[in-house]
Amino acid sequence: LRGMFAFVIWDEAKKGMLLARDPYGIKPLYYNDEGGTLRVASQVKALLAGEAVSTAPNPAGHVGFFTLGYVPEPHTMYEKIQSLPAGTSLWLDRDGKRNQSTYFNFQSQITELENITLKASKEELRAALIETAEFHLISDVPVGVFLSAGLDSASIMALVSEVAGKQMETMTLRFEEFADSSLDEAPMAAEIAKLYGTRHQTRTVKGADFSQEKDDLLRAMDQPTIDGVNTYFVAKEAADMGLKVALSGVGGDELFGGYDSFRQIPSLVGKLGWIPCVGVLGAAF
Repeated sequence: LRGMFAFVIWDEAKKGMLLARDPYGIKPLYYNDEGGTLRVASQVKALLAGEAVSTAPNPAGHVGFFTLGYVPEPHTMYEKIQSLPAGTSLWLDRDGKRNQSTYFNFQSQITELENITLKASKEELRAALIETAEFHLISDVPVGVFLSAGLDSASIMALVSEVAGKQMETMTLRFEEFADSSLDEAPMAAEIAKLYGTRHQTRTVKGADFSQEKDDLLRAMDQPTIDGVNTYFVAKEAADMGLKVALSGVGGDELFGGYDSFRQIPSLVGKLGWIPCVGVLGAAF
């Protein structure tokens, strides 16, 4: 299977159930197993809706959110609900026997690629990105692009322009409080849109909109995430434009090391490595 997926299959012959989730964990899959009954859903609130699952809080999920800005797997905000990890399958039969296995590990994949030459990796990367752009343009409705001032969405726009063969719809979300400052992404996004000849729109939201939308926003989120706020507003504005499918650069910085911390942390580790027992000090801290 390619792309993002999460599924559950009941095997009538073996009286068991197979759960599986895509390699990168893009699609969520949650389950509650307290013995006797297994409950599975793609949303935590779907499990809670049955009113048979405990709502006792999970301290690890709460600490994870307030530390990282999202709830780390396999935790959720609830003690009795777990997330099936990315790249994992889980078999359970009606006798309670279970077998969980990892079929894809991103870290292992990266390690295997370390011996590939830079030239070869560039060629393979470009071919893979062009191919995935082609696949993502297959749709029954027009496909747009969420365009920021970042390299990720600009790269996606460039790739799509090569294979789409038609004018694309693009949209940028502008925050009123950032207007005309260095944090305003709208001017650069407009330049990128002009370069690729898209039908471009800039939509503006302000702090007051957050207050008005807060209840709907929290209701729409299944598990809290800081990035979910941006996604909510940009998707809402896209829907108002009539867009039903849009490509975005979400995940690009994580895959390609775009954040400053990817450089800062290794540098810091290198500078502090000479200190005796630094590992013990770090663990204690």
